[in-house]
Order: sequence, then structure tokens, then C-alpha cells
Amino acid sequence: MVTRHRQPEQTPILERIIPRCSFPGAIVGVLFLWLSLTPSLLPRGPLFQGVVSGAAGALGYSLGVFGAWLSAYLLSRTEPWPRPARRWWLGLGGVFVVGTVVMLLLFRVWQNQIRDLMGVERLSFIAYPLVILIAALILLLFIRLGQLWGGLVIRLTRALNRVAPPRISAAAGGLIVILVTVLILNGVVARYSLAALNSVFAAANNETSAGSEPPTTSLRSGGPDSLVTWDSLGREGRTFIAHGPSVEDLSAFNDSPAVEPVRVFIGLGSGDDLRANAALAADELVRAGGLERAVIAVGATTGSGWTNKATVDSLEYMYNGDVASVAIQYSYLPSWVSFLVDSERARQAGSALFEAIDARIRELPEAERPQLVVFGESLGSFGAEAAFGTVPTVAARTDGALLVGPTFNNTLWRDATTNRDAGSPEWLPIYDDGRHLRYIADQGDLDRPDAPWAQSRVVYLQHASDPITWWSPNLILNQPDWLEEARGRDVVGATRWIPFVTFLQVSADMAVSTGVPDGHGHNYLSAIPYAWQAILEPAGWTDADTERLQPLLTRN
Repeated sequence: MVTRHRQPEQTPILERIIPRCSFPGAIVGVLFLWLSLTPSLLPRGPLFQGVVSGAAGALGYSLGVFGAWLSAYLLSRTEPWPRPARRWWLGLGGVFVVGTVVMLLLFRVWQNQIRDLMGVERLSFIAYPLVILIAALILLLFIRLGQLWGGLVIRLTRALNRVAPPRISAAAGGLIVILVTVLILNGVVARYSLAALNSVFAAANNETSAGSEPPTTSLRSGGPDSLVTWDSLGREGRTFIAHGPSVEDLSAFNDSPAVEPVRVFIGLGSGDDLRANAALAADELVRAGGLERAVIAVGATTGSGWTNKATVDSLEYMYNGDVASVAIQYSYLPSWVSFLVDSERARQAGSALFEAIDARIRELPEAERPQLVVFGESLGSFGAEAAFGTVPTVAARTDGALLVGPTFNNTLWRDATTNRDAGSPEWLPIYDDGRHLRYIADQGDLDRPDAPWAQSRVVYLQHASDPITWWSPNLILNQPDWLEEARGRDVVGATRWIPFVTFLQVSADMAVSTGVPDGHGHNYLSAIPYAWQAILEPAGWTDADTERLQPLLTRN
């Protein structure tokens, strides 16, 4: 008698590829993945688009799973919904393939529109399959992590069923796992991640960029007779001090003898007490003769101490060197990290520095006081406006302000934008008929509105396509005005608000916000000298001078 060995049953390939997947979750996940291919503010390459699509698909899958669970819970079902037959999965797979091809074709059209609008090279054809490949990997990774997390909830719920009714067990089990997850993320992951980032960027802070040499003049921090050492300035501080137009450059440009500009910078290496460092900056400014200059520019930096080189250089050219600029560092972290975890230090640093400098200026006889202006870009704009509660306060306490690429955290900017004049769009508002404050996207907006512009003048320079300005947690569930009104000049008309998805898209746009040409995204350069010219109206300076100056300016 021949014994036949029973062949093991073969696991269907679909079940091997998608183990224990939820059908409702898959439907919503596919929909979210498609929607993630719609346009947002900036061009996206295959890597970032793949990450956005994978994350959107995973989020949609989670919402679908939660919706199925909630419906069963509300109907008091003791068992989960039955798993659909294989033909339903095959049908969904076919719809996914056809729909994805259609959406990729539309994605190509939308990306070409954005790229042509901004003067960016179009994507190659290989980019489109890469998007799907990266999205699939991200999606499967998140789904698997979600299944493991859900498994913990199920096991805990079953254990609680021994001592509590099923519905109470399910709610308690989910709540316990959520609380433990949050505690781990906040107490362990966040703490150690932030410590690691601080360590990494503190090491980078000790580096010196190419071409940054210690000054030989006493008019700059870290030079002879300075109250601080060159090494204490940090990487960005040393760059700020070591660069800028020379006396020869200024004299040649203005065709008259120039004076050497004063530049003051206090790094974290001088101490971690922000108020003490602000007071030290004021002392250093006095020591270097900064109070004797025509203009004192108080700058709020990004986390690591970065300032846009064009902002200070423009003033020094306009006043032929008769300018003193001062700034302090408040963190080792770059701007995008500081924006998330260190914004309070930015506020404290900006306010402390302005108050310290303003106090020294007010000690002078009124007739001898220099003009006082403030400036900042990105998180620096948040710090620069921190000392002022309203636009009239800025006008009363300064001779002007240039705030570039503001963030949604900027209180003064947000209040003025919210209370803008009726009929003006959120992406480029008019506030109080432009009496003190003007919003501009380029130099052509400085005369908008056609109304008197009183002294002192405040300018917010912002682009409609800048994700740093328009990102906000409110994007998750609330449509902003800038996506309800007519689109800005460099935002394609097909851009739409989609719950959850738009938040992910704009978050990804933030990572590439400076990787686009000047005039778009978070890249600000050419409009800066025009803004300063309009704010301060330097004697003898003309539009032709600003045009000659533009080619000499750089961000870094």
C-alpha cells in the first residue's frame, strides 16, 4: 500500500502580500494615496512625493480601520465585520491600478505646471514609478507598525474581558495603549532625540565655514578689544562677523569714502542666559561705537544664529557703512527644529535683545539717537516682533521693521492678517489701509495700497508659495482662507484643501522650501533691498542704486 503524503495548503499570494489587511481601511487608504498626488505649494520630487503618498495612504487606512471598528462598536457587535471574498480584493486591486495610472498622469500635468511657473526642471519619466515604489514601502511599513500596535490593544482587551464587560474592556484597552504610546514618545523618544540633535548640532556649531577669518578690527565681535572671543561666536556668528562688504567695496559702489560697518554677535558660547547675553550684546555695541552710527539694525536670528546676508549687506551699502548690526544666538538647532521645539527661546531672545539695545539708545539725547530698525527671517521674524504687541507699538518704538517669511506662530503677523481690510486676500493682505504696515510678495507690492504710508514703516515679505508661512496644525481639519480665495501668484489653480492630506503635503513642502528659485517658497533675496529702501528712504539713494545692488547680494 502506497502512502501518499498530504501536500500542505498553499497560502494565497494576496494574503501573503497583505496579511490581515482591513478592506475598509484599504479603500480609504487608496483614496488618500490618490489625493496626495494633487498639487500643493511647491514642486515635489519622487522621494518626498513617495513619502507623502505613503503616509497619506497609511493615514487613510488607519481612518478606515477606525471607522469600521467604531461602527461595530456602536452597533454592539461582538465579532468584527466579516472579511470580504477574494473577488472584492481583486476588484479593489484593479481599481487601484487604473486609478493610480490616471492620478500619475494628472500628477505629471500638475507638477509640470508648478515647475514651469517657478522655473524648475521637469521630472524625468523614471520619477513616476519611483513615487509608487517609495509610497508602497512607506505604506506597508506604517501598516505593519499599525497592526503591531493594534495587536497590543486586542491582547490587552482580551485580558480585561476577564474582569470587565467587552465594551468597557475595548475602550480601556485602547486608552491604555494610547497613553503608554504618548508617554513613551514624549518621555523617551522626544527627550533622547532632542538630546541627540543638540549634541550633533552643538558639534556643528564649533565648525567654521570657509572664508570665515577672525576680524582684525575692533569694530567687530571677536576682534581686538572685543568683550567676547572669536571661538564663542558659533559657526553662524563667525560667518556673520567675517563676511559682508568691505570699506573698499562700499566706497567703490557709492563713489565716496565709506566707514567700516559695526557688526556685533553674541553666541551661546558666551553663556546660556539669554538676558545676560542680550545685555552683553548691548555692552559690545557700545564698546564698538555702534551708538554713533546712523542706523542700528537689531536682528533676530534663526535657531543656530543664521541671518540672511542680503538683509544686513543691503543696509551697509545704502548707508555707505554707517550702520551697526547686532544679533544673538539662542540655540544650536537649525530653524526647522527650533520652530517645533524651541520657539519660546526665540521669543525670549528677540524681546531681550531689543529691550537691551533700546535702553542704551534712550540714554542718549534725543537729537543724537540713531535710527533703530529690527529685522528677522523665518523663525527670526517671530523673535523680531516679540517685543511688540501691535503694529502701532512697532511704529512707536522703531524707525522700521523688515520681517521676512513669517511663521504661523507670529502673533503680530497673525493678528494683522486676521484683521485685514475687507476684500484683501490672506496671502497678500492690506491692513489698516497700509498706514504703517505693508505686505509684499515682491517689490511691486510696496505701493499697495495707493494710500499714504506713514513713518515708521513695517514690511512683511512673504510668498504665496511659502510653506513656512502657511503651515499650521489647523490645516488638518480646517480650510484656510488662502485655499478658499483666489490663489496666489505662484500657486497653481488646481491646488485644493483636502482634510489631513493638505497638512501632510505642506509639511513635506517645508523640507524643500528653500530649494526653489528666488521669489518662490522660502527663498527671499531680490525684494529685500527694495523693502529697506521703502522703509528707510536713505538720502540720495535711488531705484537705480537698488538695481545696481541686487547682483551683489546673496543669502549666505
